[in-house]
Amino acid sequence: MTQISEKLKQQLQISALFPNELKSLLKQISRFSISLVLVILLGIAIATPASAAPETPMFNPEKVRLGITPTGWSNSDDLTIDTNPPISYQQILSEIALSGFKGTQNAPKFPKDIDDLKAELELREITISEPWVGTYFTIGDAEDSKKIFKDQMEFMKEIGDSNIIVVAELGGAVHQQPVAPLPNRPKLTDEQWEQLTEGLNELGKEAYDEGMVLCYHPHIGTGVEDLADIDRLMEGTNPKYLKLLLDTGHLYYAGVDPLEVTKKYADRIKHVHLKNIRKPILQQSREKGWSFLYSIRKGIFTVPGDDKDGIIDFEPIFKELAKVNYEGWLIVEAEQDPNTILPPATKPVPPLEYAFMARNYLHEVTGL
Repeated sequence: MTQISEKLKQQLQISALFPNELKSLLKQISRFSISLVLVILLGIAIATPASAAPETPMFNPEKVRLGITPTGWSNSDDLTIDTNPPISYQQILSEIALSGFKGTQNAPKFPKDIDDLKAELELREITISEPWVGTYFTIGDAEDSKKIFKDQMEFMKEIGDSNIIVVAELGGAVHQQPVAPLPNRPKLTDEQWEQLTEGLNELGKEAYDEGMVLCYHPHIGTGVEDLADIDRLMEGTNPKYLKLLLDTGHLYYAGVDPLEVTKKYADRIKHVHLKNIRKPILQQSREKGWSFLYSIRKGIFTVPGDDKDGIIDFEPIFKELAKVNYEGWLIVEAEQDPNTILPPATKPVPPLEYAFMARNYLHEVTGL
């Protein structure tokens, strides 16, 4: 417990985590005791990993960083998916740091002022791993797409600690609509494919010239979703300028084997989202025609390391990435409703518990 407490003292700034009444109490407690109190208050049992980590890390610790998105706490597409009462961005950031991650995505709750955001991040010794760029090339909106991209590229330059820009084409996308995403997602015409690949090549070159890396995110409910789409996108774009984001959960949701994609495009994968799938809920979602957001509320996604519910085997995927000396981020992105109760449980699992579950698993498997 002493080792855990030392880690907490180093990583967690608690001043933003608790209301004022509790702050005054905690100020009277030693820093050592605070670490112990935090674990108790948050209801987290930090267990020793069930198996020892590899003696030699699978990846270079100087070149591969671990992060987790805020979407386990509060959803960025549907702001009604949140804790009750709504969780503060300060607590989200503090719990990310507490669980041992070093990066996260930007989120609607986070400060809009760049200096305020950087101060909150620096306080907890974490950073922004990536922004999200939604483009609309396939519906003829190239200018807005370029502006969104440039704004996010400037944002990442201001953050100054990551060169990744995540992009996905959202023309005609249905992932935020109350419809089943798989049968209703857009199917791009040849003309639309040309618009998309030309637009992405242009953005990718601009990113490359600025020292940034543009990574495409195949996404449920969009025009680039399955393996045939990914193949056509990779064939139609310049590998120097456009890289691939591997999102294990979106691929599995779309009926694609994430290990197959990893093997096929390992040299082009420059960013990774680690998302696990609860297969019974995926089957229900398909059979009942649930929307993407409703599927999230029902618990379709979970974290790596959720051996009880998750179906994806991540270790072979990591091994394939290690073969090509992968460098960059491994980002846990389990979009979950923190209020979902999954039988036989009688209450929701706190987001922080899932964060610890994922972090412990990544340590056990990769040694990071």
